[in-house]
Amino acid sequence: MTNANAFMFFGPTERALFISRPNRFVLTCKVREKTVHAFLPNPGRLSELLLPGTPIYLEKTSNPNRSLLYTAVALERDGLRIVLHTHRTNDVARYLIESGSVPALSEHEVVRREVTHGNSRFDFLLRKGGQDMFLEVKSCTLFSKKVAMFPDAVTARGRKHLEELTCLAEGGASCAVLFLVHWPRSEVFLPDFHTDLEFSKAMKDAKNKIRFFPVSVEWREDLSIVSGRTKILPVLWDALEREAEDRGSYLILYSLPRKRLIEIGGLGRVSFHQGYYIYVGSAMKNLSKRVERHRRSRKKLHWHVDYFSGLADFRTALPVRSEDDLECELASAMGSISEWSVPGFGCSDCSCSSHLFGFSSDPMSIRKFHDLLQYYRMDRLLEKYPLS
Repeated sequence: MTNANAFMFFGPTERALFISRPNRFVLTCKVREKTVHAFLPNPGRLSELLLPGTPIYLEKTSNPNRSLLYTAVALERDGLRIVLHTHRTNDVARYLIESGSVPALSEHEVVRREVTHGNSRFDFLLRKGGQDMFLEVKSCTLFSKKVAMFPDAVTARGRKHLEELTCLAEGGASCAVLFLVHWPRSEVFLPDFHTDLEFSKAMKDAKNKIRFFPVSVEWREDLSIVSGRTKILPVLWDALEREAEDRGSYLILYSLPRKRLIEIGGLGRVSFHQGYYIYVGSAMKNLSKRVERHRRSRKKLHWHVDYFSGLADFRTALPVRSEDDLECELASAMGSISEWSVPGFGCSDCSCSSHLFGFSSDPMSIRKFHDLLQYYRMDRLLEKYPLS
Protein backbone atom coordinates (compact mmCIF):
# COMPACT_ATOMS: atom_id res chain seq x y z
CA MET A 1 0.00 0.00 0.00
CA THR A 2 1.32 3.45 -0.90
CA ASN A 3 1.88 5.86 1.99
CA ALA A 4 -0.09 9.07 1.43
CA ASN A 5 2.73 11.16 2.92
CA ALA A 6 5.46 9.60 0.76
CA PHE A 7 7.07 10.96 -2.36
CA MET A 8 6.95 8.47 -5.25
CA PHE A 9 9.93 8.13 -7.59
CA PHE A 10 8.68 5.10 -9.54
CA GLY A 11 5.50 3.75 -10.99
CA PRO A 12 4.02 0.31 -10.21
CA THR A 13 6.55 -2.53 -10.26
CA GLU A 14 6.47 -6.28 -10.83
CA ARG A 15 8.45 -8.68 -8.70
CA ALA A 16 10.88 -10.92 -10.59
CA LEU A 17 13.79 -13.22 -9.76
CA PHE A 18 17.30 -12.55 -10.99
CA ILE A 19 18.82 -15.15 -13.33
CA SER A 20 21.85 -13.57 -14.98
CA ARG A 21 23.46 -10.37 -16.27
CA PRO A 22 24.40 -10.94 -19.92
CA ASN A 23 25.96 -7.49 -20.16
CA ARG A 24 26.45 -4.42 -18.00
CA PHE A 25 23.06 -2.85 -18.78
CA VAL A 26 20.80 -5.91 -19.16
CA LEU A 27 19.40 -8.37 -16.63
CA THR A 28 17.73 -11.68 -17.37
CA CYS A 29 14.89 -12.30 -14.91
CA LYS A 30 11.94 -14.59 -14.38
CA VAL A 31 8.47 -13.01 -14.04
CA ARG A 32 5.65 -15.46 -13.29
CA GLU A 33 7.47 -18.38 -15.00
CA LYS A 34 8.32 -16.19 -17.99
CA THR A 35 11.91 -15.21 -18.78
CA VAL A 36 12.33 -11.51 -19.63
CA HIS A 37 15.18 -9.09 -20.25
CA ALA A 38 15.28 -5.79 -18.40
CA PHE A 39 17.30 -2.61 -18.83
CA LEU A 40 19.60 -1.97 -15.87
CA PRO A 41 20.34 1.78 -15.47
CA ASN A 42 23.39 1.16 -13.30
CA PRO A 43 26.98 0.61 -14.54
CA GLY A 44 28.28 -0.69 -11.20
CA ARG A 45 29.49 -4.24 -10.64
CA LEU A 46 26.75 -5.06 -8.08
CA SER A 47 28.20 -8.59 -7.79
CA GLU A 48 27.35 -8.95 -4.09
CA LEU A 49 23.74 -7.89 -4.77
CA LEU A 50 22.92 -9.67 -8.04
CA LEU A 51 23.00 -13.24 -6.79
CA PRO A 52 20.87 -16.00 -8.38
CA GLY A 53 17.28 -15.91 -7.14
CA THR A 54 17.48 -12.35 -5.78
CA PRO A 55 14.10 -10.55 -5.98
CA ILE A 56 14.21 -7.79 -8.61
CA TYR A 57 11.55 -5.10 -9.04
CA LEU A 58 10.75 -4.18 -12.64
CA GLU A 59 9.00 -1.12 -13.98
CA LYS A 60 7.20 -1.70 -17.28
CA THR A 61 7.59 0.95 -19.95
CA SER A 62 4.60 2.51 -21.67
CA ASN A 63 6.64 2.91 -24.85
CA PRO A 64 5.87 -0.06 -27.15
CA ASN A 65 8.80 0.80 -29.42
CA ARG A 66 11.46 0.32 -26.77
CA SER A 67 13.49 -2.87 -27.27
CA LEU A 68 13.39 -3.75 -23.56
CA LEU A 69 9.94 -3.34 -22.07
CA TYR A 70 11.16 -3.59 -18.47
CA THR A 71 13.54 -1.49 -16.38
CA ALA A 72 15.14 -2.95 -13.25
CA VAL A 73 14.64 -0.24 -10.62
CA ALA A 74 15.34 -2.07 -7.36
CA LEU A 75 16.15 -5.36 -5.68
CA GLU A 76 15.61 -6.92 -2.29
CA ARG A 77 18.29 -7.78 0.26
CA ASP A 78 17.53 -9.07 3.75
CA GLY A 79 13.95 -7.87 3.44
CA LEU A 80 14.86 -4.29 2.45
CA ARG A 81 14.53 -2.55 -0.92
CA ILE A 82 17.72 -1.34 -2.59
CA VAL A 83 17.22 1.11 -5.46
CA LEU A 84 19.42 0.46 -8.51
CA HIS A 85 18.17 3.20 -10.86
CA THR A 86 21.07 5.68 -10.93
CA HIS A 87 19.24 7.93 -13.43
CA ARG A 88 16.87 8.90 -10.59
CA THR A 89 19.68 9.69 -8.12
CA ASN A 90 19.52 13.45 -8.63
CA ASP A 91 15.72 13.42 -8.28
CA VAL A 92 16.13 11.73 -4.90
CA ALA A 93 18.90 14.12 -3.86
CA ARG A 94 16.80 17.16 -4.74
CA TYR A 95 13.86 15.81 -2.78
CA LEU A 96 16.04 15.17 0.29
CA ILE A 97 17.53 18.66 0.15
CA GLU A 98 14.24 20.47 -0.39
CA SER A 99 12.43 18.44 2.28
CA GLY A 100 15.12 19.25 4.86
CA SER A 101 16.18 15.61 5.18
CA VAL A 102 19.89 16.52 5.00
CA PRO A 103 20.31 18.82 8.03
CA ALA A 104 23.60 20.35 6.86
CA LEU A 105 21.88 21.43 3.61
CA SER A 106 18.44 22.25 4.99
CA GLU A 107 18.90 26.01 4.59
CA HIS A 108 20.18 25.73 1.02
CA GLU A 109 17.98 26.26 -2.02
CA VAL A 110 18.43 24.42 -5.29
CA VAL A 111 19.29 27.08 -7.87
CA ARG A 112 19.67 24.70 -10.81
CA ARG A 113 20.78 21.24 -11.90
CA GLU A 114 23.60 20.25 -14.25
CA VAL A 115 25.63 23.41 -13.66
CA THR A 116 28.75 24.09 -15.73
CA HIS A 117 31.75 25.92 -14.33
CA GLY A 118 34.77 26.26 -16.63
CA ASN A 119 35.46 22.81 -18.05
CA SER A 120 33.52 21.07 -15.28
CA ARG A 121 29.87 20.14 -14.87
CA PHE A 122 28.32 19.30 -11.51
CA ASP A 123 24.94 17.95 -10.46
CA PHE A 124 23.65 20.96 -8.49
CA LEU A 125 24.24 24.59 -7.73
CA LEU A 126 22.90 25.38 -4.26
CA ARG A 127 22.66 28.74 -2.52
CA LYS A 128 22.50 29.84 1.09
CA GLY A 129 22.49 33.50 2.09
CA GLY A 130 24.01 34.55 -1.21
CA GLN A 131 26.78 31.95 -1.02
CA ASP A 132 26.83 29.40 -3.85
CA MET A 133 27.77 25.75 -3.39
CA PHE A 134 28.68 23.23 -6.09
CA LEU A 135 27.29 19.80 -5.21
CA GLU A 136 28.09 16.47 -6.82
CA VAL A 137 25.88 13.43 -6.08
CA LYS A 138 26.89 9.74 -6.12
CA SER A 139 24.72 6.65 -5.70
CA CYS A 140 26.14 4.08 -3.26
CA THR A 141 24.94 0.45 -3.39
CA LEU A 142 28.06 -1.19 -1.91
CA PHE A 143 27.65 -2.02 1.76
CA SER A 144 28.18 -4.74 4.33
CA LYS A 145 26.26 -5.10 7.57
CA LYS A 146 27.35 -1.71 8.91
CA VAL A 147 29.82 -0.17 6.45
CA ALA A 148 29.01 1.61 3.19
CA MET A 149 31.62 2.19 0.47
CA PHE A 150 31.86 3.95 -2.89
CA PRO A 151 32.63 3.12 -5.68
CA ASP A 152 32.14 -0.58 -6.43
CA ALA A 153 34.09 -0.23 -9.70
CA VAL A 154 36.93 2.03 -10.80
CA THR A 155 35.54 5.47 -11.66
CA ALA A 156 37.91 7.83 -13.45
CA ARG A 157 34.96 10.20 -13.86
CA GLY A 158 34.28 10.19 -10.12
CA ARG A 159 37.94 10.91 -9.33
CA LYS A 160 37.92 13.76 -11.85
CA HIS A 161 34.89 15.27 -10.12
CA LEU A 162 36.69 15.22 -6.76
CA GLU A 163 39.81 16.79 -8.22
CA GLU A 164 37.80 19.52 -9.97
CA LEU A 165 35.83 20.31 -6.83
CA THR A 166 39.06 20.47 -4.85
CA CYS A 167 40.52 22.99 -7.31
CA LEU A 168 37.38 25.11 -7.05
CA ALA A 169 37.52 24.96 -3.25
CA GLU A 170 41.17 26.05 -3.27
CA GLY A 171 40.01 29.07 -5.27
CA GLY A 172 37.47 29.98 -2.59
CA ALA A 173 34.33 28.22 -3.81
CA SER A 174 32.08 26.18 -1.51
CA CYS A 175 31.95 22.54 -2.70
CA ALA A 176 30.45 19.29 -1.46
CA VAL A 177 29.70 15.68 -2.39
CA LEU A 178 26.53 13.87 -1.35
CA PHE A 179 26.73 10.05 -1.32
CA LEU A 180 23.24 8.57 -1.45
CA VAL A 181 23.60 5.29 0.49
CA HIS A 182 20.75 2.86 -0.18
CA TRP A 183 21.16 0.88 3.06
CA PRO A 184 19.60 2.20 6.29
CA ARG A 185 21.66 -0.13 8.50
CA SER A 186 24.94 1.51 7.54
CA GLU A 187 26.79 3.15 10.43
CA VAL A 188 29.91 4.51 8.71
CA PHE A 189 31.19 5.41 5.25
CA LEU A 190 34.50 4.99 3.42
CA PRO A 191 35.72 5.27 -0.15
CA ASP A 192 36.43 1.78 -1.47
CA PHE A 193 40.22 1.89 -1.57
CA HIS A 194 40.31 -1.87 -2.24
CA THR A 195 38.66 -1.30 -5.63
CA ASP A 196 39.66 2.26 -6.59
CA LEU A 197 42.75 3.47 -4.77
CA GLU A 198 43.04 6.65 -6.87
CA PHE A 199 39.50 7.80 -6.06
CA SER A 200 40.21 7.15 -2.38
CA LYS A 201 43.43 9.17 -2.48
CA ALA A 202 41.55 12.04 -4.15
CA MET A 203 38.97 11.97 -1.36
CA LYS A 204 41.71 11.88 1.27
CA ASP A 205 43.39 14.90 -0.36
CA ALA A 206 40.06 16.76 -0.38
CA LYS A 207 39.23 16.09 3.28
CA ASN A 208 39.79 19.66 4.52
CA LYS A 209 38.73 21.40 1.31
CA ILE A 210 35.30 20.07 0.37
CA ARG A 211 32.45 18.71 2.48
CA PHE A 212 31.24 15.12 2.32
CA PHE A 213 27.68 14.07 3.16
CA PRO A 214 27.13 10.27 3.11
CA VAL A 215 23.36 10.03 3.61
CA SER A 216 21.67 6.69 4.22
CA VAL A 217 18.06 6.29 3.14
CA GLU A 218 15.44 3.63 3.73
CA TRP A 219 13.14 2.69 0.87
CA ARG A 220 9.62 1.49 1.58
CA GLU A 221 8.10 -1.51 -0.17
CA ASP A 222 6.38 0.86 -2.62
CA LEU A 223 9.79 2.44 -3.35
CA SER A 224 9.01 5.72 -1.67
CA ILE A 225 11.07 7.69 0.84
CA VAL A 226 9.46 9.43 3.78
CA SER A 227 11.02 12.71 4.92
CA GLY A 228 12.95 12.42 8.18
CA ARG A 229 14.05 8.78 7.73
CA THR A 230 17.61 9.64 6.75
CA LYS A 231 20.90 9.91 8.63
CA ILE A 232 24.34 11.35 7.96
CA LEU A 233 27.08 8.70 8.23
CA PRO A 234 30.49 9.54 9.70
CA VAL A 235 33.52 8.96 7.47
CA LEU A 236 36.21 6.71 8.99
CA TRP A 237 39.01 9.12 8.16
CA ASP A 238 41.54 7.33 10.42
CA ALA A 239 41.00 4.10 8.52
CA LEU A 240 41.37 5.90 5.20
CA GLU A 241 44.62 7.57 6.28
CA ARG A 242 46.25 4.33 7.43
CA GLU A 243 44.81 1.64 5.18
CA ALA A 244 44.48 3.26 1.74
CA GLU A 245 47.92 2.31 0.42
CA ASP A 246 49.06 -0.09 -2.31
CA ARG A 247 49.73 -3.00 0.02
CA GLY A 248 47.90 -5.87 1.66
CA SER A 249 46.45 -9.21 0.60
CA TYR A 250 44.48 -10.41 -2.39
CA LEU A 251 42.24 -13.13 -3.78
CA ILE A 252 42.68 -14.24 -7.39
CA LEU A 253 39.82 -16.14 -9.00
CA TYR A 254 40.63 -18.64 -11.77
CA SER A 255 38.56 -21.22 -13.58
CA LEU A 256 39.68 -24.57 -14.95
CA PRO A 257 37.34 -25.79 -17.72
CA ARG A 258 38.40 -29.42 -17.37
CA LYS A 259 40.33 -31.71 -15.06
CA ARG A 260 44.09 -31.23 -15.47
CA LEU A 261 47.33 -32.81 -14.29
CA ILE A 262 49.76 -29.89 -13.88
CA GLU A 263 53.44 -29.79 -12.95
CA ILE A 264 53.67 -27.38 -9.98
CA GLY A 265 57.33 -26.67 -9.23
CA GLY A 266 58.49 -28.48 -6.08
CA LEU A 267 55.05 -30.02 -5.56
CA GLY A 268 55.46 -32.14 -8.67
CA ARG A 269 52.50 -33.32 -10.74
CA VAL A 270 49.22 -32.29 -9.12
CA SER A 271 45.73 -33.31 -10.20
CA PHE A 272 43.24 -30.43 -10.34
CA HIS A 273 39.46 -30.85 -10.48
CA GLN A 274 37.42 -28.97 -13.05
CA GLY A 275 35.92 -25.89 -11.40
CA TYR A 276 36.81 -22.52 -9.87
CA TYR A 277 39.85 -21.74 -7.77
CA ILE A 278 40.74 -18.89 -5.44
CA TYR A 279 44.38 -18.22 -4.69
CA VAL A 280 45.23 -16.21 -1.55
CA GLY A 281 48.40 -14.12 -1.50
CA SER A 282 49.87 -10.90 -0.15
CA ALA A 283 52.21 -8.08 -1.15
CA MET A 284 53.02 -5.55 1.53
CA LYS A 285 54.28 -3.17 -1.15
CA ASN A 286 53.42 -2.76 -4.84
CA LEU A 287 50.22 -4.78 -4.49
CA SER A 288 48.90 -3.62 -7.87
CA LYS A 289 51.99 -4.89 -9.69
CA ARG A 290 51.71 -8.27 -7.95
CA VAL A 291 48.07 -8.61 -8.98
CA GLU A 292 48.92 -7.62 -12.54
CA ARG A 293 51.55 -10.36 -12.64
CA HIS A 294 48.90 -12.93 -11.70
CA ARG A 295 46.76 -11.76 -14.64
CA ARG A 296 49.45 -12.74 -17.11
CA SER A 297 49.69 -16.33 -18.33
CA ARG A 298 53.22 -15.87 -19.68
CA LYS A 299 55.90 -15.01 -17.10
CA LYS A 300 58.96 -16.44 -15.39
CA LEU A 301 57.84 -19.36 -13.24
CA HIS A 302 58.62 -18.75 -9.59
CA TRP A 303 55.66 -19.35 -7.26
CA HIS A 304 53.32 -22.34 -7.32
CA VAL A 305 50.54 -20.15 -8.70
CA ASP A 306 52.70 -19.21 -11.71
CA TYR A 307 52.58 -22.81 -12.93
CA PHE A 308 48.83 -23.03 -12.35
CA SER A 309 47.90 -19.68 -13.91
CA GLY A 310 49.57 -20.61 -17.18
CA LEU A 311 46.83 -23.21 -17.80
CA ALA A 312 43.88 -21.79 -15.86
CA ASP A 313 41.64 -18.91 -16.98
CA PHE A 314 42.01 -15.68 -15.04
CA ARG A 315 38.60 -14.38 -13.89
CA THR A 316 39.10 -11.50 -11.47
CA ALA A 317 41.38 -10.08 -8.79
CA LEU A 318 40.04 -8.90 -5.43
CA PRO A 319 42.56 -6.85 -3.41
CA VAL A 320 42.15 -6.49 0.36
CA ARG A 321 44.29 -3.43 1.05
CA SER A 322 45.48 -3.17 4.64
CA GLU A 323 48.47 -2.20 6.74
CA ASP A 324 48.16 -5.71 8.23
CA ASP A 325 49.29 -8.89 6.45
CA LEU A 326 46.06 -10.89 6.42
CA GLU A 327 47.19 -13.60 4.00
CA CYS A 328 47.12 -16.57 6.38
CA GLU A 329 43.95 -15.38 8.13
CA LEU A 330 42.24 -15.05 4.75
CA ALA A 331 43.47 -18.51 3.73
CA SER A 332 42.00 -20.01 6.90
CA ALA A 333 38.67 -18.26 6.23
CA MET A 334 38.64 -19.44 2.62
CA GLY A 335 39.30 -22.99 3.78
CA SER A 336 36.16 -22.84 5.92
CA ILE A 337 33.86 -22.10 2.95
CA SER A 338 35.56 -23.86 0.02
CA GLU A 339 34.66 -27.34 -1.21
CA TRP A 340 38.26 -28.52 -1.44
CA SER A 341 41.84 -27.25 -1.28
CA VAL A 342 45.15 -28.22 -2.89
CA PRO A 343 47.50 -29.44 -0.11
CA GLY A 344 50.79 -27.59 0.16
CA PHE A 345 49.96 -25.09 -2.58
CA GLY A 346 51.41 -21.61 -2.06
CA CYS A 347 52.22 -22.08 1.61
CA SER A 348 55.85 -23.25 1.73
CA ASP A 349 56.78 -20.21 3.84
CA CYS A 350 53.99 -20.50 6.43
CA SER A 351 52.16 -23.09 8.52
CA CYS A 352 48.94 -23.08 6.44
CA SER A 353 47.84 -26.30 4.76
CA SER A 354 47.01 -24.52 1.48
CA HIS A 355 46.51 -21.16 -0.21
CA LEU A 356 44.51 -22.50 -3.18
CA PHE A 357 40.84 -23.35 -2.71
CA GLY A 358 38.32 -24.95 -5.02
CA PHE A 359 34.61 -24.53 -5.79
CA SER A 360 32.37 -26.42 -8.19
CA SER A 361 30.43 -23.20 -9.01
CA ASP A 362 31.54 -19.60 -9.40
CA PRO A 363 32.21 -18.11 -5.92
CA MET A 364 31.03 -14.73 -7.23
CA SER A 365 27.52 -16.17 -7.23
CA ILE A 366 27.76 -17.46 -3.63
CA ARG A 367 26.55 -15.27 -0.77
CA LYS A 368 28.91 -16.74 1.85
CA PHE A 369 31.90 -15.81 -0.29
CA HIS A 370 30.73 -12.20 -0.53
CA ASP A 371 30.09 -12.18 3.23
CA LEU A 372 33.69 -13.26 3.80
CA LEU A 373 35.07 -10.68 1.38
CA GLN A 374 32.99 -7.88 2.86
CA TYR A 375 34.10 -8.74 6.37
CA TYR A 376 37.78 -8.37 5.48
CA ARG A 377 37.25 -5.36 3.23
CA MET A 378 34.65 -3.55 5.33
CA ASP A 379 33.36 -4.77 8.70
CA ARG A 380 36.85 -5.54 9.98
CA LEU A 381 37.66 -1.84 9.57
CA LEU A 382 34.85 -0.83 11.91
CA GLU A 383 36.19 -3.31 14.49
CA LYS A 384 39.70 -1.87 14.13
CA TYR A 385 38.54 1.77 14.06
CA PRO A 386 35.43 1.82 16.28
CA LEU A 387 33.35 4.97 16.53
CA SER A 388 34.18 6.93 19.65
